[in-house]
Amino acid sequence: MKTILITGATAGIGRHASLELVRQGHHVIATGRREPALVTLKAEAAALAKASKSGAGRLDTLKLDVTDAASVASAVTEVDILTDGHGLDVLVNNAGYGQMGPVEEVSDADLRRQYDTNVFGLMSVTRAFLPKMRARGDGRIVNVGSIGGRYTFPLMGAYNSTKYAVESLSDALRNELAPFGVAVSIIEPGPIATEFNDRAMDTIDVSAFAGSAYEPVIAQAERFRKQFEASSSGPEVTTRAIVHAALGRRPRVRYVVPRVAGLMLAILAFLPTRLVDFVMQRASGLTKKNLESRRPPALPSAAT
Repeated sequence: MKTILITGATAGIGRHASLELVRQGHHVIATGRREPALVTLKAEAAALAKASKSGAGRLDTLKLDVTDAASVASAVTEVDILTDGHGLDVLVNNAGYGQMGPVEEVSDADLRRQYDTNVFGLMSVTRAFLPKMRARGDGRIVNVGSIGGRYTFPLMGAYNSTKYAVESLSDALRNELAPFGVAVSIIEPGPIATEFNDRAMDTIDVSAFAGSAYEPVIAQAERFRKQFEASSSGPEVTTRAIVHAALGRRPRVRYVVPRVAGLMLAILAFLPTRLVDFVMQRASGLTKKNLESRRPPALPSAAT
């Protein structure tokens, strides 16, 4: 039985992976900020264990805000109690959300909040639980990134940039920790049908873009979401990757899921950048014709 802590376990990929790892007989410490959701998750895991003929694992829950240093420190103390001082065998850094919108109009506060959760929060939790893994000479870190960490999509620049950071940090950690017996993998999901999509769309207040140069594009946000969801896979494809990275004998460095997402990245890498830009701009409505009605008037020329 492995002890596996998962951040952002109250919904979506984190919740699905938590229940699957319990089903497979492991001790999962599911964390998140929403206590009612943690209570529900624990009840589901208990029902799963009761129904299991082979004996399921165990699930404990902890309230954890990855952006709060005191909350992270408290989680380390609680994990030490739950594991009799052993610490974690596997850390799954899954907590995160997607800030949508044109980079020009994402506020400083929203951009900082995006990095606080997706980058600084991930590193804060990682640093907190690494020492015991390193001291034992054994452990695994699984970072949930995105194909958006390999290619930037229009209107997702703020979110995608954090996933580029997670890619780089994962590469550095993998090499720095290898001599200490700690393996690092990154999961790169493509479109996945979870609550993540709803939360990402909630970061766009269509009414706030009234009069914006990007208003015609933002007005179509709901259509983009439907297109996105039509091509989405279920969370089980990501869960399978997390399970293999956490438990497999030889975990891979990167897991691109589903397979069609890997094919898409290969095609994007092969095609000329200007051609890809042309397709992306048309697909997202970022065309001169679509936006010219919102173009601001030209500034008067300076007097001579």
